[in-house]
Amino acid sequence: MDTATLVASWPWWAAFGYIAIDLTVRIVAVIVIPRNRRPTSAMAWLLAIFFIPVFGVLLFLLIGNPKLPRARRKKQERINEYILDTASHLKFGTLRPNAPEWFPPLVTMNHAMGALPLSGDNGAHLISGYQDSLDAMAESIRDAQEHVHIEFYILQSDEATDGIFRAMEDAVSRGVPVRVLLDYWANRWKPRYRETIRRLEAMGADWHLMLPVQPLRGRIQRPDLRNHRKLLVVDGRVGYVGSQNVTDSTYNLPKNIKRGLHWVDLMVRVDGPVVASLNAVFLTDYYAETDRVPEGIDITRVETGEGDLDCQIVPSGPGFEVENNLRLFLALLYAAKDQIMIVSPYFVPDEALLLAVTGAVDRGVRVELFVSEEGDQAMVYHAQRSYYEALLRAGVRIWLYPRPYILHTKSLTIDDQTAVIGSSNMDMRSFGLNMEVSMLVRGEEFVAEMRELEDTYRTLSRELTLEEWSQQPLRSTVLDNLARLTSALQ
Repeated sequence: MDTATLVASWPWWAAFGYIAIDLTVRIVAVIVIPRNRRPTSAMAWLLAIFFIPVFGVLLFLLIGNPKLPRARRKKQERINEYILDTASHLKFGTLRPNAPEWFPPLVTMNHAMGALPLSGDNGAHLISGYQDSLDAMAESIRDAQEHVHIEFYILQSDEATDGIFRAMEDAVSRGVPVRVLLDYWANRWKPRYRETIRRLEAMGADWHLMLPVQPLRGRIQRPDLRNHRKLLVVDGRVGYVGSQNVTDSTYNLPKNIKRGLHWVDLMVRVDGPVVASLNAVFLTDYYAETDRVPEGIDITRVETGEGDLDCQIVPSGPGFEVENNLRLFLALLYAAKDQIMIVSPYFVPDEALLLAVTGAVDRGVRVELFVSEEGDQAMVYHAQRSYYEALLRAGVRIWLYPRPYILHTKSLTIDDQTAVIGSSNMDMRSFGLNMEVSMLVRGEEFVAEMRELEDTYRTLSRELTLEEWSQQPLRSTVLDNLARLTSALQ
């Protein structure tokens, strides 16, 4: 029996009440949902509420707000104001000369959004080996004298990460404060969560869960918001930032082990003034979770690095009023003149990003996209695939990194002197729902190192052609398009 027939069988007052409530919900939805929301996202929510009202309304009430609670956003504003005021008179290294004319306005925009300055005299070194990066971070922690700040989306104690945990234990035993932040939802249900927490407790680390959903303690926000950042700061002198979590390359998940999946990631070891900005990001999140600021940490202390790279840290996420990372990516895509290389495990662009990528090809820019041949998250994987035809027809070259590896690196390089690397995917979740951290780097030598890595990815991958893609079965196309629609529900 359909809804209309069912309602017709009710008493007149019940039918009238149902129709009045249904109409009111639809009118309110049309007024409320489009406000400060992308048109595609608003339309997806309206369709959900109009076609499946009860489920649609409940889902919207649960995950319809893409921002953190107002109190949390106010904390971010206060910290930004403090950083801007404290650092306004400081000089963070000597900047490289002859910047392209579009670069200073980009830096100004990033500074206005995230409050962190561009700094010079930085050193940066890529670490593309999965275990190599874990070992490098462990070595830096072993050298700690003042403090260790660890913030990772996923942090697990296992055989691969044992060196890091031993280094933390050693640091605590020497009286070095070790502060640890890890995302609540990303870790809470992982196989080694309890073991990891017990080990942090036993060593005496100052650890906290990020974005916990604990209604009884008054900590309530949209449950699918995540702190997706990955960073390490040691003594304010050495930092690490990139795409890799602190866990085994299988994430210790039985489904990954069964499929033989292993993650391929990229971290950057940095030194110089930019480390102070990374520390500021950590301290911001630490303050947001604890309402405390550790004593004895000077984020204005400038340490000259072992290079002359210009670097700027760009934090983003639902604690900010705008999508900082998306604006950064768009500005770079429109600035490119020769080539654009995008590496992203989850590439689900909005209209603006898709237009920027395809429009670059029309300007004569060579654009290449590196993604995984196999996906670890079905909905995102199929949503990503739904864009392949448009990208291929526009002239974007797509490289598929071979299974059973998940290419998890997140980077963007343009021309020969500018790159971005960090935790941010190029999808709507990373733009609107995840707290991310990206590092903008200007310097030919760093981009040349990135190009070598991209060449390695290209050698290991196979190119997807439009001819091959046009032979996809209908069921795959249907799944891809359905996933694309659900990706707009933000």
